[in-house]
Amino acid sequence: MRDTAFQWITQHGYAGIFSLLVFGIVGLPVPDEWLLTFSGYLVFKHALRFVPTFGAAFLGSACGITMSYALGRIFDTYVLVKYGWILHLTPARLARVHSWFERRGRWTLLVGYFIPGVRHLTGYVAGASELDFTNFALFAYSGAFCWAAVFIALGYFLGEEWNQVMQSLHETKLLIIALAAFLILGYVFFGYLRRRRLKHA
Repeated sequence: MRDTAFQWITQHGYAGIFSLLVFGIVGLPVPDEWLLTFSGYLVFKHALRFVPTFGAAFLGSACGITMSYALGRIFDTYVLVKYGWILHLTPARLARVHSWFERRGRWTLLVGYFIPGVRHLTGYVAGASELDFTNFALFAYSGAFCWAAVFIALGYFLGEEWNQVMQSLHETKLLIIALAAFLILGYVFFGYLRRRRLKHA
């Protein structure tokens, strides 16, 4: 699947990135992080440009999770558990993400992108939990922005070493979780600074 995804991007460029991420976030077996990092590598090789590459990745991720959210709002958790196998949504994964969502709420949407096997489910659970669209959009689209930016930048700055490093990341998923924690801290810190500036303005 990975080689097929790379070939699809090579042939279809930005449209390929967008379409694969839409389907990947919805739940089809698309190697999302590899796809994004490979896209960054193509920017490094000047085969693609950064801005449209990032735009395609962000919009694809945002559209995919919005579709998941809509399905969650339309169909309750029971329907997702019963028929989720079509999109690789196992009952165990849905139950785990639902538990996280109850404890951490909207932050799960932001962090979930960086945790393999979770980003495909957060939209469904948010919709099934009837989270209002404004809060969903704020956290889900912020997460999509950070996730796309991090892995595209990773591919760009690693250059020819991107494949080797991604293999290491794949084998040690804790690094991805640590990166997610770093992004959350940055998000909270800059949000705090902005509130302070507004308060003292």
